[in-house]
Amino acid sequence: MIFEDRAQAGRELARRLSAWKGSDVVVLGLARGGLPVAEPVARALGAPLEVLVVRKLSAPQRPELAIGALGEAGVRLLSEDVIAQTGTSSSALAASERAERAELERRAALYRSGRGAPNLSGRTALVIDDGLATGATARAACRVARAWGAQHVVLAVPVAPRGLAAEMTPDADDVVVLEEPRDFYAVGEHYRDFSQTTDEEVLACLRRARVPTERPPRT
Repeated sequence: MIFEDRAQAGRELARRLSAWKGSDVVVLGLARGGLPVAEPVARALGAPLEVLVVRKLSAPQRPELAIGALGEAGVRLLSEDVIAQTGTSSSALAASERAERAELERRAALYRSGRGAPNLSGRTALVIDDGLATGATARAACRVARAWGAQHVVLAVPVAPRGLAAEMTPDADDVVVLEEPRDFYAVGEHYRDFSQTTDEEVLACLRRARVPTERPPRT
């Protein structure tokens, strides 16, 4: 399947996630590209939508290749084998981490406008992105959800390479993937419109779907 755009992929994904409708679930869209996918999922499930910020750490000579990822709540994930294979030095890794951590903090502050991280204590977190390539940022995102208190973590994406979903445990308790092509090169190949999501679009998604994640008081 080729998705028209992220919003259409989100509507398709929502159908597969209908079992969580009416449950104590919070939808977490990865910034930036995961938000337009996550918004229709949150709407269909009647669930709150929150943003989750992660940043890929790239190999210096191969920026498309992830050697790790950083996430909110101090999450840091490194692929030691890939670091060794690419010959990434400790100084290059440290420089990449400084730059990506600064951008992570900038985005988190912008998207939340002074609000703190969501409290997911005892709840189910639906972690959504526009697709998986290596899985590094998705694993980091699932760890962020755990750090925020999620009791159950579900990773859901429209597309991923065949077999990669099985590698997401134990970071995710469940993994939902719509399309798992055998021949996979890049996530963007599976979208007709895969234009870059901007900060303004992220903020617009959050404004349209803003629902407090706190449970309503019991009466």
